Amino acid sequence: MQPHTDVLNSSVSSLSPSNFPISLPFPSNGQNTPFYGFQTIINNPQSMSLSSNNSTSDEAEEHQTNKIIINERKQRRMISNRESARRSRMRKQRQLDELWSQVMWLRTENHQLIEKLNNISESHDKVLQENALLKEETTELKQMVSDTQIQSSFSCFRDNIIPIE
Repeated sequence: MQPHTDVLNSSVSSLSPSNFPISLPFPSNGQNTPFYGFQTIINNPQSMSLSSNNSTSDEAEEHQTNKIIINERKQRRMISNRESARRSRMRKQRQLDELWSQVMWLRTENHQLIEKLNNISESHDKVLQENALLKEETTELKQMVSDTQIQSSFSCFRDNIIPIE
């Protein structure tokens, strides 16, 4: 068990910050003239303590600024989403109103067509009844004409009248 802790302690001590170079994202070309690249600095304990205090406070400010920016974006997105949802609800309500208007118009037209159909159906029934009466009357008149012709031909015999030809 002892060898494992020795290995662990030795590997942890070799991982001290002063052994690693740090790349900082600011303009530099190694001669302190503006150049957009990364400057590599080997850490020493004195510069580490100053930069860590500054970097911690800078990081905290940057983190706070990032949180504010993220919160602002969330707020804008939330407001935008609410506005979009409101427009969507309004559009849906407008479509629903249009559909209800169309339903009412179609119901009115349907009612008018049903009334028209009923009137035409009544007229059709009246015409059928009148047709049946006229057919019956025609049949009676034909019978009367036929009877009259028969009677007139028999009347010649009864009166001893012979038609002249």
